[in-house]
Amino acid sequence: MYERKIPKDLDCGMAMTMDIIGNKWKPCLLYSIYKGINRPGQLQQQNPKASRQVLNQQLKELEAHGIIRKVVYAQLPPKVEYFLTELGETLIPVLEAMTAWGNSFIVKEEVFPAVEEEILPIVEQEILPIVKEEILPVRP
Repeated sequence: MYERKIPKDLDCGMAMTMDIIGNKWKPCLLYSIYKGINRPGQLQQQNPKASRQVLNQQLKELEAHGIIRKVVYAQLPPKVEYFLTELGETLIPVLEAMTAWGNSFIVKEEVFPAVEEEILPIVEQEILPIVKEEILPVRP
């Protein structure tokens, strides 16, 4: 069985926060639940790169921390939904700030790949020959 070699730093607010929501898919799961995506299948569709097993494990951990609650409806087939608890709702500003920061970063990053992958080949193949032949003076 795995034994932690470095003890948890529970005196640091950031360490505590990261211990609770710091896994790869937890912020995505929490934000999806906040936006009304409550069923396990829907959460899987929102996060297709994560395995169902990983998502289930992270949902269990969030539930154990009191961030979300799991509701199992007594019907066949069983219906399961997840909801933010009152404690989980206190994370909404954090999740929105993370989303806003990530969105601003994505917008800035989109410029560079477009320049390298799309614009530079056009400049080299189409525009530079025209500039060399028609715009630059020809020297005898």
